[in-house]
Amino acid sequence: MLVRFIDFLRDRLKGVIRLCYVGLALLVAWDIALVDKHHAHTAPEHWPLFWALFGFVACVLIIIISKWFGHLGIMTREDYYDK
Repeated sequence: MLVRFIDFLRDRLKGVIRLCYVGLALLVAWDIALVDKHHAHTAPEHWPLFWALFGFVACVLIIIISKWFGHLGIMTREDYYDK
Protein backbone atom coordinates (compact mmCIF):
# COMPACT_ATOMS: atom_id res chain seq x y z
CA MET A 1 0.00 0.00 0.00
CA LEU A 2 2.78 2.41 0.89
CA VAL A 3 4.65 1.54 -2.29
CA ARG A 4 1.57 2.31 -4.38
CA PHE A 5 1.19 5.66 -2.61
CA ILE A 6 4.83 6.54 -3.28
CA ASP A 7 4.43 5.55 -6.93
CA PHE A 8 1.26 7.68 -7.08
CA LEU A 9 3.16 10.70 -5.75
CA ARG A 10 6.13 10.03 -8.03
CA ASP A 11 3.86 10.01 -11.07
CA ARG A 12 2.50 13.42 -10.05
CA LEU A 13 5.80 15.03 -8.97
CA LYS A 14 5.07 18.51 -10.35
CA GLY A 15 1.80 18.64 -8.47
CA VAL A 16 3.48 17.50 -5.25
CA ILE A 17 6.14 20.19 -5.63
CA ARG A 18 3.49 22.85 -6.23
CA LEU A 19 1.56 21.64 -3.19
CA CYS A 20 4.72 21.92 -1.07
CA TYR A 21 5.27 25.49 -2.30
CA VAL A 22 1.67 26.37 -1.47
CA GLY A 23 2.09 24.86 2.00
CA LEU A 24 5.29 26.82 2.53
CA ALA A 25 3.59 30.04 1.42
CA LEU A 26 0.72 29.39 3.82
CA LEU A 27 3.15 28.84 6.69
CA VAL A 28 4.96 32.08 5.86
CA ALA A 29 1.65 33.96 5.68
CA TRP A 30 0.58 32.42 9.00
CA ASP A 31 3.87 33.52 10.61
CA ILE A 32 3.58 37.06 9.32
CA ALA A 33 -0.13 37.56 10.01
CA LEU A 34 -1.12 35.41 12.96
CA VAL A 35 1.85 34.70 15.20
CA ASP A 36 1.88 37.05 18.16
CA LYS A 37 5.25 38.74 18.44
CA HIS A 38 4.20 41.11 21.22
CA HIS A 39 5.91 39.08 23.95
CA ALA A 40 9.20 38.56 22.13
CA HIS A 41 12.29 38.76 24.30
CA THR A 42 14.79 40.18 21.81
CA ALA A 43 14.57 42.65 18.95
CA PRO A 44 15.19 40.13 16.13
CA GLU A 45 12.20 38.08 17.31
CA HIS A 46 9.95 40.92 16.14
CA TRP A 47 11.17 40.49 12.54
CA PRO A 48 8.97 38.42 10.25
CA LEU A 49 10.43 34.98 9.48
CA PHE A 50 13.29 35.36 11.98
CA TRP A 51 12.88 31.91 13.51
CA ALA A 52 12.35 30.24 10.14
CA LEU A 53 15.59 31.72 8.79
CA PHE A 54 17.38 31.00 12.06
CA GLY A 55 16.32 27.34 11.89
CA PHE A 56 17.32 27.03 8.24
CA VAL A 57 20.77 28.54 8.83
CA ALA A 58 21.27 26.37 11.91
CA CYS A 59 20.34 23.24 9.93
CA VAL A 60 22.76 24.13 7.14
CA LEU A 61 25.54 24.79 9.66
CA ILE A 62 24.89 21.47 11.40
CA ILE A 63 25.19 19.65 8.06
CA ILE A 64 28.39 21.48 7.08
CA ILE A 65 30.04 20.98 10.48
CA SER A 66 29.01 17.30 10.56
CA LYS A 67 30.50 16.68 7.12
CA TRP A 68 33.70 18.48 8.14
CA PHE A 69 33.92 16.48 11.36
CA GLY A 70 33.27 13.26 9.47
CA HIS A 71 36.01 13.93 6.96
CA LEU A 72 38.35 15.05 9.73
CA GLY A 73 38.53 11.80 11.64
CA ILE A 74 35.53 9.54 11.48
CA MET A 75 35.90 8.54 7.83
CA THR A 76 39.07 6.56 7.21
CA ARG A 77 40.55 4.97 4.15
CA GLU A 78 39.39 1.50 3.17
CA ASP A 79 42.72 -0.20 3.83
CA TYR A 80 42.96 1.10 7.41
CA TYR A 81 42.95 -2.36 8.99
CA ASP A 82 45.27 -3.92 6.40
CA LYS A 83 48.30 -2.03 7.66
